Amino acid sequence: MTRFRGCIDIHAGKVKQIVGGTLSNDTDTGLKTNFVATLPSSHFATLYKENGVTGTHVIKLGPGCDDAAIEALGVWKGGLQIGGGITSDNAQFWVDNGAEKVIVTSYLFPNAQLDLTRLRQLHDKVGKERLVIDLSCRRRGDQWIVAMNKWQTLTDTKINKQTLEFLAGYCSEFLVHAADVEGLCRGIDEDLVVALAEWSPIPVTYAGGAKSIDDLALINRLSGGKVDLTYGSALDIFGGTLVSFDACVVWNREH
Repeated sequence: MTRFRGCIDIHAGKVKQIVGGTLSNDTDTGLKTNFVATLPSSHFATLYKENGVTGTHVIKLGPGCDDAAIEALGVWKGGLQIGGGITSDNAQFWVDNGAEKVIVTSYLFPNAQLDLTRLRQLHDKVGKERLVIDLSCRRRGDQWIVAMNKWQTLTDTKINKQTLEFLAGYCSEFLVHAADVEGLCRGIDEDLVVALAEWSPIPVTYAGGAKSIDDLALINRLSGGKVDLTYGSALDIFGGTLVSFDACVVWNREH
């Protein structure tokens, strides 16, 4: 059964919701922000903890985010996942600071190519059960290409059955942001959801474009309950008007 999973996106030390394709490594000139919190990261971590929203991910979007991330993790030791700048050198640090799992993307793709040595190092450091691979992607025709560096750089890796089956040997979950629709609240990439359900042998969380509480039922139907959903900019706790956090919690309790 599809579940609602939470997110806490941190940029420049503050919880924000950002239009995915506008985030750049070099400058914030073109950055489009849907929401900037006045409350600390711990506030949102507390909300998720008190309502049992397991699998929630904390994502550090660039420098200056470590303190806010540690603050969130401290609220719910062993209950939150952490991503953004994760490497084999610092993964254990985040586990020691309370992360249930670490989420990795760009580190696995130096020069935009999948590095199996790095993948194995991370696996050996924290173990399969504590590792989540973020395969956030951009659509190119009828294919999805893994994107790194805040979704600005396309890698050599396509999301397909072969890729997911191989990588599933090293991690316990996949996190997939559909970067082309992330933050737009104009609807999910239904084809990608169907493909993820068909191809992945391990749990998958999808994020990107969700705009209605009905998207939980839609993804449940499209994926046969195999894919979970994260809401971002549409959610009322992030200033959105389209989806109620309380309604998402009720969905989880009733399903």
